[in-house]
Amino acid sequence: MEREAGDAAPLILTLRFDPESFARFDGERRRDFPPERNLIPAHLTLFHHLPGDRYADVAAAVATRASRHAPFPLAITGLRFLGQGTAYRVESPPLVALRAELAAIWAADLTRQDAQDFRPHVTFQNKAHSRAAKGLFEALSETIEPFEATATGLLLWHYRGGPWEAAGQFDFGAARGPIPDSDGFREPPR
Repeated sequence: MEREAGDAAPLILTLRFDPESFARFDGERRRDFPPERNLIPAHLTLFHHLPGDRYADVAAAVATRASRHAPFPLAITGLRFLGQGTAYRVESPPLVALRAELAAIWAADLTRQDAQDFRPHVTFQNKAHSRAAKGLFEALSETIEPFEATATGLLLWHYRGGPWEAAGQFDFGAARGPIPDSDGFREPPR
């Protein structure tokens, strides 16, 4: 999570999932994403391009908002066809509200992509041949059952043109129990 002074590499902000949901999403991504193009883990992107040269301000805003939220549910309601891939559609009023709050803070800095309507999703196949993508979407559409996941925090990443580099993890701090951690569970900060 090192960063150099004056680092202008754009920042990406994603949602952190509970360990079981992340394992499912990432396993499906490893199974269905073209391997030569699968350079990053499964994720739900909130912002694609935040100003890297203002890392401290961005990280402070993320930390403040994360500390005010308890983990919240995500309803995985179906699939979304992407043309060259498939994603899970995600519905969550707390997620939409959190994203809107952050978008208001960074309104002057948002790219066109980040200023668009937020349509939360978790992509597990993309950049595939269109026939293969359509086949997977149609096959899964017949068997998909809605399920729930849990949002446990926010993850900040540097983008330098290749695989993303971790720039910060911000667990939701108002949890009433242990916060999932990649190494197990730990108590929330008091």
